[in-house]
Amino acid sequence: MDVLGILTAGGDCPGLNAVVRGAVVRAIERHDAEVVGILDGWEGLVHGRTRSLDRDAVRGILQRGGTILGTSRMDPYVHADGYASVAETMQQNGIDVLIAVGGDGTLRSAWRLAQEGLPVVGVPKTIDNDIAFTDFTFGFDTAVQIATEAIDRITTTAEAHNRVMLVEVMGRTQGWIATYAGIAAGADAILVPEEPYDLEEVADVIRRRHRHGHRYSVVVVAEGVPAPEGGLEEEQVDAFGFARLGGVAYRIAPHIERLTGFETRVTVLGHLQRGGTPTAFDRVLATRFGVAAVDLAAAGKLSRMVALQGTEMVDVPLGEACEAPRGVDAGLFDVARTFWG
Repeated sequence: MDVLGILTAGGDCPGLNAVVRGAVVRAIERHDAEVVGILDGWEGLVHGRTRSLDRDAVRGILQRGGTILGTSRMDPYVHADGYASVAETMQQNGIDVLIAVGGDGTLRSAWRLAQEGLPVVGVPKTIDNDIAFTDFTFGFDTAVQIATEAIDRITTTAEAHNRVMLVEVMGRTQGWIATYAGIAAGADAILVPEEPYDLEEVADVIRRRHRHGHRYSVVVVAEGVPAPEGGLEEEQVDAFGFARLGGVAYRIAPHIERLTGFETRVTVLGHLQRGGTPTAFDRVLATRFGVAAVDLAAAGKLSRMVALQGTEMVDVPLGEACEAPRGVDAGLFDVARTFWG
């Protein structure tokens, strides 16, 4: 391997710069390879937007949020012509192997391109923590920390005003952030897509708390939870055709208020969870992912994804890793339910 390419695609995520830094330094120092950064995700690979990356280019970026390479939600199969769209940039830059850092959509595109001949290694990136075969994805720990701190703050104002507060967190179709942050912040109920919910049951939890002298409650809601009146409307998609989630707590709140008789307010944390400085855990995990991905590329182990299993770095088949999202373990959610009310 003489030249390594790297791109970051999909939603931004704390720790992306740590992956880039880890990959660049490992490639240069251990494998004597050049590194080409692809700008703005798949869009940059399609349109030939690149920059050379050396050690100086990645100094001081470990603790920075976002990504120095930029990102986009462009899909080379939806918005371009697949492998034919990216082959020229690969050839012009002499890229032997591409490291694709992204979530399930990015990894699915990488797998399709690999089947057409693209030499690629995947790095799992998402605050949602929903990629199969890896215990954690970087960005998740930071998002949970941000959500937990926000819920802690909201709890004090809920107590002061004797209100029910619904806190909506990100996670798309899975409830990892909601479950972890809800447990960490002592939420009185947690609603996640993996578990059917009953608003009468939630209301009973809240009423029971009030009967015992606790005149406030905090409910954590995952953004992918179906609304009481039904799921997302078909037209609620972004410019790239992806479902646009967010706001379901506003549809749940009137029902909670009606069923309990208590004033109910909503806070949607949104993109706050994706920005800012990554936690120490995410910096270390992202660095390990970047280093491991380069080692796979140098060893010729392509069409693989790096993963964390226990405390060990492993690699798994890319195609299998992006087949279906990984939902919250039922046992973990049972732990959360123990503390409802």
